[in-house]
Amino acid sequence: MSQSARHENYRRIYAVVKKIPRGKVVTYGQVADLAGLEGHARQVGYALHATPDELDIPWQRVINAKGEVSPRAEPMVEDLQRSLLEAEGVVFDLHGRVDLDRFRWRPGLSSKPARKKSKRKPAARRRKP
Repeated sequence: MSQSARHENYRRIYAVVKKIPRGKVVTYGQVADLAGLEGHARQVGYALHATPDELDIPWQRVINAKGEVSPRAEPMVEDLQRSLLEAEGVVFDLHGRVDLDRFRWRPGLSSKPARKKSKRKPAARRRKP
């Protein structure tokens, strides 16, 4: 891959990661998909590792597909990532996993929980006995 192609891909990855709201997480694969780089989850990891210090990227909100903080060569980074997420209200279970059904960011969907639909038929449509 050329240097300019890598730069463009990283730019797209950073644009997606910047949009992740506080208290939400995404997977590396999800970022790749949203950046138009389907199947390139590892490239997301490389991009986040190479993020210039001057960019304000919420890198901590990107976790692996198991809902875990990915292991790093420097274990302190894993602890930092987890503490940053916990400070945002993200909860880890006893196995160190995040409930992706609860905390995963789904762009385009409302962050409000869906209202349960009543199983009762509307009054106008009910049949009289």
